[in-house]
Amino acid sequence: MPAARTPSTSAKILYRPVGIVSSIVGGLVASLLFKQIWKRVSAGENADPPGPLQSEYPFKEIVLAAVLQGAIYSVVKTVIQRQGAKTFERATGEWPGS
Repeated sequence: MPAARTPSTSAKILYRPVGIVSSIVGGLVASLLFKQIWKRVSAGENADPPGPLQSEYPFKEIVLAAVLQGAIYSVVKTVIQRQGAKTFERATGEWPGS
């Protein structure tokens, strides 16, 4: 197991704007990816994912959409944050996380 990286306070502060931008980009990418996947897996003419207050969809389909969306968002966010931290470390020599 590799040694734990302890970030300096300056690395944490310098990384904060990078982390904010990467979170926004990650959310946008995850949203687009989810919508494209939902279009392919959903049955019916409406390609938009169901929301929790849309009564025309069965509960099971709404929960399935929420689970799929959450999983995609989590994976995309993790990949983008991890790669951003690695890029920051290569550029500065310091790991930005806690």
